[in-house]
Amino acid sequence: DAEGLLRIKEENQKHYRRAQRHQEKKEKIQRHNLKLGDLVEKKTYDLKTQYERLANLRRTHILELTSVIFPIEEVKTSMRDPADVSSESDNAMTSSTVSKLAEARRTTYLSGRWVCDDHNGDTSISITGPWITLPNNGDYSAYYSWVEEKKTTQGPDMEHNNPAHTISAALCYATQLVNTLSLILDVNLPKKLCNRQFCGENLSRHRFTRAVKKLNANILHLCFSQHVNLDLLHPLHTLRNLMYLVSPDTENLGR
Repeated sequence: DAEGLLRIKEENQKHYRRAQRHQEKKEKIQRHNLKLGDLVEKKTYDLKTQYERLANLRRTHILELTSVIFPIEEVKTSMRDPADVSSESDNAMTSSTVSKLAEARRTTYLSGRWVCDDHNGDTSISITGPWITLPNNGDYSAYYSWVEEKKTTQGPDMEHNNPAHTISAALCYATQLVNTLSLILDVNLPKKLCNRQFCGENLSRHRFTRAVKKLNANILHLCFSQHVNLDLLHPLHTLRNLMYLVSPDTENLGR
């Protein structure tokens, strides 16, 4: 028993010395973790600072791009409300007729159904200049109507101010701007759309509508990535959504 007790004491001493070494190793690991924690906190702060600098740089590039090369503006039109004109010409007109005319002015027949549009006839959105605009309500039927009419009518196209040309140019510039913004913001677009999609050959109605849907999807994706207020967006308002995206009032532009 005495020999067994001595043997047990020796083993206990070995375990005690090993426990001391483990305790020292544990304290060393804890000190190392504290240093790593401080380092990670410093690196996180530096990374956040770099993100803010990068966001400001992106924001500066975008605002310069949209002010020099691709300015987007809201263009006021000089159209008068037909209800006002009619009421001036006929004082005996009833108030119900005036309200019906005003309501008719705020609606647009788009893709087989009537769409309410409060901005219809009041404003349009221009890109690269006041002469290149898109309908505010997203109705681009003038383009494929012109294409279908051109197929049936032979001869040179002498209408330089044809709205179909304006729509094609505006969509082409919008596509170039969106692709450039995706590079600056480092955001992958969900739909692939080349810059020359809307210029060159005349697109059929199906191909044109499909390309416009891709462009609108890419614009909305960029707006979502930059936390643009969702109440301002509309899936059919191509240039208006772009205008909200690149606006200096967009707080998270460049994130």
